[in-house]
Amino acid sequence: MSDETLITSRQNPRIKYFRSMHDRKAALREGVVAVEGVRLCEEALKSGLKPKIIIYTRNRKTLASEWSERFMLPDKTEFLAVSDDVMESIASTVNPQGIAAIIEAPDPGTEVPYSNNALYLIADGVSDPGNLGTMIRTADAFDFTAVILSKETVDPFNEKAIRASMGSCFHVPVIQGGTIGEICLIIKQMGVQLIASHLAGKALESARFKFPAALVIGNEARGVGEDCVSQCDMMVKIMMPGAAESLNAASACAILSYVLSGSRTED
Repeated sequence: MSDETLITSRQNPRIKYFRSMHDRKAALREGVVAVEGVRLCEEALKSGLKPKIIIYTRNRKTLASEWSERFMLPDKTEFLAVSDDVMESIASTVNPQGIAAIIEAPDPGTEVPYSNNALYLIADGVSDPGNLGTMIRTADAFDFTAVILSKETVDPFNEKAIRASMGSCFHVPVIQGGTIGEICLIIKQMGVQLIASHLAGKALESARFKFPAALVIGNEARGVGEDCVSQCDMMVKIMMPGAAESLNAASACAILSYVLSGSRTED
């Protein structure tokens, strides 16, 4: 890191550029993701992604310097020291932690990684970024092979989705695919058992799974689409003895992922 010059103007060109990257269309054109806070920045760096800019307040200078050395960041990385006021102007969170970054976007990929023991999570039109981020975090926790998103699903690098994933979006492969029907067809051609969460399904407790397997979680309002249901090998439902009629997408995903993961054997 070179000697710092404190930026105190919200109108500084680099600050304006950083702020513009909160617009996902602009960020997609640049091939970057805006990340805020110690945990999320660090998870992105741990995954091997390289930052374009790291912005920090003076009380975070030591941390920024440590990251530069620990992650062997390229010399071209910009380190910008800013006042608290400027940091607040670029933050999308209420209480910014004094450090943020513009980081190269993960490769969305098109090839689905395969193994005999693979486990995939497919999101069919999930529209709430908080739900999707939590689902990605769950997939990471239970060692899913990849998360596959239909084109109707919300952007996984929406800032709310990133925060909900707690950085898991930088660790588990996230593949953005076509329609849910196209995705299911490809998965079936790979010899993967296709399992959907569905009210018409059999009780989860009685289900027996084969691997490789893919779990489909549908849209919060309409559930799994018919283009997927018609191709499924199995539909399962979570039996609920209480008064609640349903669970949200992220909660259902967590329960189903736990059970599926427990049915898995080592390669």
